Amino acid sequence: MDTQRLERIATHLDRAYLQPGKLPGAMTLVARRGEITYLHSQGLMDVERNKPVQRDTLFRIYSMTKPVTSIALMQLYEQGRFLLDDPVHKYIPSWAKLRVYKSGIHPQFLTTAPDRPMSIRDLLTHQSGLTYGFMNRTNVDAAYRALKLDGGTGHTLERLVDELSRLPLEFSPGSAWNYSVSTDVVGYLVQVLSGMTLDEYLAEHVFKPLGMIDTAFTVPTDKIDRLAACYQYQPGDQFSLQDDPAHSAFTRAHGYLSGGGGLVSSMDDYYRFAQALANGGEYQGARIIGRKTLEFMRMNHLPGNQDLPGVSVGAFSETPYEGSGFGLGFSVKTDVAKSQTNGSVGEYGWGGMASTNFFIDPQEDLLMIFLTQLIPSSSYQIRQELRAIINGALVD
Repeated sequence: MDTQRLERIATHLDRAYLQPGKLPGAMTLVARRGEITYLHSQGLMDVERNKPVQRDTLFRIYSMTKPVTSIALMQLYEQGRFLLDDPVHKYIPSWAKLRVYKSGIHPQFLTTAPDRPMSIRDLLTHQSGLTYGFMNRTNVDAAYRALKLDGGTGHTLERLVDELSRLPLEFSPGSAWNYSVSTDVVGYLVQVLSGMTLDEYLAEHVFKPLGMIDTAFTVPTDKIDRLAACYQYQPGDQFSLQDDPAHSAFTRAHGYLSGGGGLVSSMDDYYRFAQALANGGEYQGARIIGRKTLEFMRMNHLPGNQDLPGVSVGAFSETPYEGSGFGLGFSVKTDVAKSQTNGSVGEYGWGGMASTNFFIDPQEDLLMIFLTQLIPSSSYQIRQELRAIINGALVD
């Protein structure tokens, strides 16, 4: 890679986002062929305390938790614990009689029977019929908001699964795509199948093997000073404090082990995870997933190899819709021209609510991780701009 061209990353972020006050700070990593070729921190992790972003800064990675949880479930798949087309109610009996929304508002819904039972594959690909409360699109997601099913203090996975057993699906499983709490349910299945709590399972089977010493659902007391502040976009391209690390729920044992968005991590830790994926499932001698399993996961699993616009009923994704399909836990680029980014077919990855993002390009043996803390992730087009710069540095 042309390292001088990679220096454009810091220049662009400083000029377009940090100096104008659009973004507090950021850290960007680029690796090629197993070696870090670019790593740069800039700006502040905590504006109020004037603390700069450091290499060991801890970030709320939100939905970048999803690939970690999906890998965990597929580890159990490799042990023969389940099959992808198994009905979810085989492992969650209370879901045996799930219904599909027809009309009405919570709690008086009119429903109909699904065309078929929800499968574990449907959860991994977000074709389950579940949703998120923040979608603000249907009467079903209004019920999620009323019941606070997007997570938070006092919530548990057990309560989530129990409440969902009584709510209708937005569509019959497998018939459409909608970003949802599906991966939280995947985390619950990890617990059911392994007999361990999700935090214990991830620590033993993902974090410890990879040497991820700073990744967890709760930031311990001795690391709170390393937790970045999180900010909220405000009109006029400004931001305000959204989550003060001194009072953050992420610093307390809050009970909700969200496999869809609950982890805090560092750049070095997430790099170890991403590099393991880029290496075909192994990092520094520790294998977390088989090569063939990972290749299977990063295929497009949407019906007829369609991209998201062909099957999505929602309005939100952590990746551009056009030219992207979805695998078992990741978005997958299926058409470079339609995606309007200078990448490769087969590129896969995901992002998080606070504008974090990662992608892996198997064709180029390339990966990128971008960490910042600005909600929502749709505030700016940073992800696409970074891809343009990084892929523009590929000269060999």
